[in-house]
Amino acid sequence: MALISVVILGTTGYAWGTFRNLNSGLQGNDVINETLTAPDGATDILLIGNDSRTDAQGNPLPDEVLSKLRASDDGGGDLTDTMILVRIPNGGQRASAVSFPRDTRVEMPENYGTHKLNSAYARAKAEAADNLKQQGLTDQQVIEQRATTRGQKFLIKTIERISGVHIDHYAEVNLLGFYRVTKVIGGVKVCLKNPVDDSEYSGAVFPAGPQVIKGADALAFVRQRHGLPRGDLDRIVRQQVFMSALAKKILSRGTLSNPAKLSELVDALKDSIVLDKDWDILSFAQKMQGIAAGNIKFHTIPLERTGGSGKITIDRQEVQRFVDNLLLPPAERKARQQAAAAAEEKRSRTTVNVYNASDVGGLAGRVLDNLTNEGFDRGVSANADSPMSQSVVRYAPGEQAVAKLAASELGGLATEASDTVESGSVEVYLGSAYSGPGTRNFAGDRTVRLDGMQQSKPRPAQQPHPRQQDQGKQPITAGGVPCVN
Repeated sequence: MALISVVILGTTGYAWGTFRNLNSGLQGNDVINETLTAPDGATDILLIGNDSRTDAQGNPLPDEVLSKLRASDDGGGDLTDTMILVRIPNGGQRASAVSFPRDTRVEMPENYGTHKLNSAYARAKAEAADNLKQQGLTDQQVIEQRATTRGQKFLIKTIERISGVHIDHYAEVNLLGFYRVTKVIGGVKVCLKNPVDDSEYSGAVFPAGPQVIKGADALAFVRQRHGLPRGDLDRIVRQQVFMSALAKKILSRGTLSNPAKLSELVDALKDSIVLDKDWDILSFAQKMQGIAAGNIKFHTIPLERTGGSGKITIDRQEVQRFVDNLLLPPAERKARQQAAAAAEEKRSRTTVNVYNASDVGGLAGRVLDNLTNEGFDRGVSANADSPMSQSVVRYAPGEQAVAKLAASELGGLATEASDTVESGSVEVYLGSAYSGPGTRNFAGDRTVRLDGMQQSKPRPAQQPHPRQQDQGKQPITAGGVPCVN
């Protein structure tokens, strides 16, 4: 939200005159990892909402401020409960914002293991602080600054690993910043399908229907997850509709035509956000002047729920394809989405045959069980005619899309066309290097991959299970105000 505010500051000459000193007043940290040699066709920005009870300089918030925010002083703990990747293709005429659910379990880099995504920042920060103290450093302010930078850099690295993109810029806003900016702009219009009363947790108490919210109410609106049908996933939708409404209001220029509001917004931004130190925010804003409200779209990464909102897994390759496709022109992106939907529709009508080209006994049968559980039609399992080192999914000419679905279920295997494969079927050949679903540990349990990391899991009953996937929905745009849970 703070980033959108800054971007729009470049739309009038008066705004430029007012905000010339903005860069000098913003907190900047050296957090961006080394630059890639080849550009990816976009400016990629990671936006973070931090649940810490400090200001942009790391100072603890006073009790009276926490009371206004309806936040206790023992909550938070540097948990990044809002993580949004903004992709702006070269040219700056449109933008895509992609939310990463806080409870998504991911394999973190640097051997940190598999944890909830929102803990990456805090884990790396805490470890860095401990190391600095062990090295004899006693200045708490220096420890906090260095450890915070380490946490930010590690979170960026984790999101880069998941999304497959290089993060160009970083912006972080805390609870106080969100509160202040929403008050400055006079609130935004939102709409609820049903009344809510979450006074025990977030403090969200709202009637059904359209309403204008700001300050503590706005913070409660985007923080509530208790009592929502899908927990944090519905909270993400709340955040997206709020940001879309904010963008619509600011893009109307009502805020920018008011000198007093502009001055307040400058002050709020300086106390609210932390940027990477090399980001010339005003030059960036000048390039983004062509963005209109309807050209800002909000998405959520493809994910699969295996239970409540706290049990979310992802296929990293699928996420990377999704993020990469956001750079495509809208017409081409729609065509690809339609092709993917058509392939998914063919899943249950595609017969899968699995051949064991490794020396692991019974592997083909277990992999066939897995693919059948994922909705494919059961074919045969057998040994291959000759051993292979690498695995491959072969398909009839013109049927690559459904083959890629099967390949993705097995950890991202290679695919290739073959004239010997019958139309309406795929053939999976499992080489000696295969380590995806269907392999066994010494106890005999099936091992499945969660975002590239093997974990033991009891073998399920051989029957199809419902695929609870949150993807393919229409993105939220800044052109309207939809009613949400």
